[in-house]
Amino acid sequence: MRYASRLVWLGYLAWMAQGTPAQAQQHQTGAGEALQLLQKVATAAHKVTYSGVFVYRSGSRSETSRITHLIEGGNEFERLEVLDGSPREVMRRNDEVRCFLPDSRMLIVEQRNARPLFPTLRPGALASLTGYYDVRKGVMARVAGVESQSIQIDPRDEFRYGHQFWIDPQTGLLLKASLLDEQGQALESFAFTELRYGAAPDIEAIKARFEAARGENWRVQQMRSSDVKGDDGQWQLKALLPGFRRVSGTRRQLRADAPEGLQLIYSDGLASISVFIEPGAGRGGEEPRAFAMGAVSGYRRQIADHAVIVMGDVPPAALRRFAEGIEMKRR
Repeated sequence: MRYASRLVWLGYLAWMAQGTPAQAQQHQTGAGEALQLLQKVATAAHKVTYSGVFVYRSGSRSETSRITHLIEGGNEFERLEVLDGSPREVMRRNDEVRCFLPDSRMLIVEQRNARPLFPTLRPGALASLTGYYDVRKGVMARVAGVESQSIQIDPRDEFRYGHQFWIDPQTGLLLKASLLDEQGQALESFAFTELRYGAAPDIEAIKARFEAARGENWRVQQMRSSDVKGDDGQWQLKALLPGFRRVSGTRRQLRADAPEGLQLIYSDGLASISVFIEPGAGRGGEEPRAFAMGAVSGYRRQIADHAVIVMGDVPPAALRRFAEGIEMKRR
């Protein structure tokens, strides 16, 4: 879960142990209703037509973006434009994604499985969330003028962070989200400040603003990618974190003269961990090192002549354990 895709769990277990059967039944009902609403979020990102402005915050950094999502004639369109700092614009039509970087005069084009540009959840993994999180409904609150239902999600172990979501119960659209540390403080968040359902049906609403301005001096980088089904045959995980499973694998070639890199994504339904394996990018004698990009932890290590970079919205110690469990298979 990006942006939120991203620890008081023992208190929940104690409360359950001391509560009466009626209290336990009431809590289970609340958790079931919360999961149903989360399932609605997982499908709304592909079905709801809307436009709006949202703000992303991570530490002292903030970024404002405008998004338009349109369903028309059986096709899905998305346009995301960053409104402050360096200009960026990302367009998606079904499986084709086009990223415009005006400062670099570059257009990056990639064909990939349809994944929304906006934060959402993975529908296939929500049923198992209660094994690793305490999920419950909170209070109603207004976000961008819309009455929304809050959902509180607390982790049951040290391998993940907590989350708080505000969801439009009518459409299932995620309106606000926070990724919470062990003290319940927000590591990162996003929230709509403006929202309108039923974006203008005119296709002009989702055309790239920078497409018309693109001249001959722009570079066009076609990213070739292909899905990796099942075992890739070369890499294995020795210590997978509880609850995480592989949800996708992609081989990418950034340039015609570059070898293919591998990206594997693991998720527990909320948190995500991405593994990037780049052949020929390992530096001789490089020591493993941790780094951070806002609320996202990172860990880089060298395996033979490969650079292995692991990033995710999980605690640094959990990410390091995950990264150190990656190894090449013996032949």
